[in-house]
Amino acid sequence: MFKVKHLIILVFVAAIGMAGCKSRFEKLRASNDVAKKYKEGIRLYNSRNFSKALILFEDLSQKYRGREQAEGLNFYYANTLYKLQDYTTARYQFKSFADTYPASKDAEEARYMAAYCYYLESPVFSLDQENTYKAIDALQLFINLYPTSERATAAAKYIAILRGKLEDKVFENAKMYLTTGPSNADNYRAAVIALKNAQRDYPDIKYAEEMDFLMIKSQYMYAKNSIPVRQEDRYNEATDLYNEFTEKYPKSIFINDAKQLKTDIDAGIALNKQEMAIFAADQAKYMEMLKRTGKIKDTTKVNNTTDIKNK
Repeated sequence: MFKVKHLIILVFVAAIGMAGCKSRFEKLRASNDVAKKYKEGIRLYNSRNFSKALILFEDLSQKYRGREQAEGLNFYYANTLYKLQDYTTARYQFKSFADTYPASKDAEEARYMAAYCYYLESPVFSLDQENTYKAIDALQLFINLYPTSERATAAAKYIAILRGKLEDKVFENAKMYLTTGPSNADNYRAAVIALKNAQRDYPDIKYAEEMDFLMIKSQYMYAKNSIPVRQEDRYNEATDLYNEFTEKYPKSIFINDAKQLKTDIDAGIALNKQEMAIFAADQAKYMEMLKRTGKIKDTTKVNNTTDIKNK
């Protein structure tokens, strides 16, 4: 019985102690002692109690506006938001600090952190990349402003990572046209265009070799699914892409697959020539029959109409 009562008393005392601690913080927060509140905010920040530090810094932000201490407060405020992983608000506060206090000893770090917060908000490559582009611009601006800074090296590294993410996105988007080709043959042509555009926009793209191979495959599939009168020219375009690929990458990991495609291209051209020869022979017989039966005298008009339909 005594032990139970003793335990209850200990719990009660502990609860009072916790309530007392809380009440002291709330009392300080409600007070007008800005100096003490600022000092406590820094102490809480240094002890990694960022949530409570943020409460005090937010209370002080209006009261310190225009005062000498505002510079330090605003930098602590931005860093606290960053520590709490509120990167959107932290980014805004860091940029605001750098714009407001360009001569501050912390201006360089603030400008860098604003750009870095954009970097942290860059999503996976499959999502919209607006923040990725903004991060690249912000990091590049930092490099332009502080080219000799040690942070410029880190900024360049992050730009490379972000550009790699953009390369991943354009590569996957281009491949998407190829995978959806069976449902719409025009997507094979779209794949070729998308792959070429990606290499134009990213000349050093890490997927260049595979993209060149996929262009051959896409062009071959486009030719194969074209109307007969267009096939030979489109097969020849695939042959040109094959020749460029083998010259550029003679030891490519895709070389055997590329050679198989070339075999298929040649077979497609041969088959198309046979089909076009049969078509031409059938057309000649048909024209001769029309002429013989007197249904038409001028076969030139018929031939011109047929040519137009085949375009």
